[in-house]
Amino acid sequence: MDSYRAFQQEFDLSMEALCLRILDRHQTTIRVRKAETAVANLGRIIDTTLTLANRKGFHSTSLRDLSEQSGLSMGALYSYFDSKDTLLLMILGQVVDAIQQVLTTPDVTTGGVENRLRALIARHVYLTERMGPWFVFAFMEAKAFSKQGRDMAIESELWTEGQLRDVIADGIAAGAFRPQDPTMAAALIKPMLQDWYVKRGKYRRRGVDPDGFVAALVQAVGAMLGSSPQPA
Repeated sequence: MDSYRAFQQEFDLSMEALCLRILDRHQTTIRVRKAETAVANLGRIIDTTLTLANRKGFHSTSLRDLSEQSGLSMGALYSYFDSKDTLLLMILGQVVDAIQQVLTTPDVTTGGVENRLRALIARHVYLTERMGPWFVFAFMEAKAFSKQGRDMAIESELWTEGQLRDVIADGIAAGAFRPQDPTMAAALIKPMLQDWYVKRGKYRRRGVDPDGFVAALVQAVGAMLGSSPQPA
């Protein structure tokens, strides 16, 4: 995987595929038995939710708004979730699921530390490009999360930072990076990754595509981590 195009071919992150995974995880909550219908309607519900949340905020979006904009009746909505909080957890849970799926592949977990770090950065950028509205929702709506949602979001962020921390620590131990606090280094890199989807319009206006952003970020992170002096 060395480009956004290759990433898209490797992972199916279409709305249909994501909703199928949600259906698999929430079979006890979703009362629609026909999978094709359930996945199609979940797609309408989630797409409408992300659009309305971006426009007016999730907290200010009512189920009535969601019903009117999605074209599904209130009764139909209640066939998929019993409250806004359940809907939020469905969306957030799929974001967490995708992160763990994408960031635990062999090129991230094995091999040379420089290649592992680049793969980790690239996969994170490509994932958030493919699922941009989902990640913007998770980032911008954190204040509206229930305790369970906040705990899930915090745990996921710490898990991602942990992936970065581990590869940086391995690089320090191998002499590839200069000695430093790997936890702090990971915490500094995470906001740079988030900048891609939170301020996507800025990079679009500048003509920066996902591959270009990855190349620039890898270079910046490499300069930040540096290299240990080699013995004479």
